[in-house]
Amino acid sequence: MSNSQNSASQNPAEMSLPIIVRAQYIRDLSFENPNPLTIFTSDSEIQPNIGVSVQAKAQNLGERNFEVVLDIKVEAKREEDTMFVAELSYAGVVTVANEVEEINLNRFVMVEAPHLLFPYARNIISDMTRDGGYPPLMLSPVDFAALFHQQAQPQQSQATIN
Repeated sequence: MSNSQNSASQNPAEMSLPIIVRAQYIRDLSFENPNPLTIFTSDSEIQPNIGVSVQAKAQNLGERNFEVVLDIKVEAKREEDTMFVAELSYAGVVTVANEVEEINLNRFVMVEAPHLLFPYARNIISDMTRDGGYPPLMLSPVDFAALFHQQAQPQQSQATIN
């Protein structure tokens, strides 16, 4: 047995992942196409205005298991006419390894887990817009670390007020 094989087999804990996705699923999915005839018969030269909002939230399930939910809302308008509204709540159950220190636990749940789930949610949004009769919408990557810090600031300011 070579030296590298021996060291890997002796310490499997070093080979474990810090976060494991146990399950992934759609919690809620909605696509609204309120004015299809107006949109498809109007001037298609006008570029749509597309607004995207992304939120990540988590629920502690116990024993370092968490349900992480990405809430994504996409609203496309051409001038004042709504083209479509797509909403997706995409969730995953993740387990954070015991090796991750308690101080880093929240960051792993709110940054790393959404980072792992996002490509699947992005694909669902793309398919949904395509199936709704529009070009597939490929969402840009999301900086979940910045989102985590942005969501944490209101909580910190509330804590200092109380």
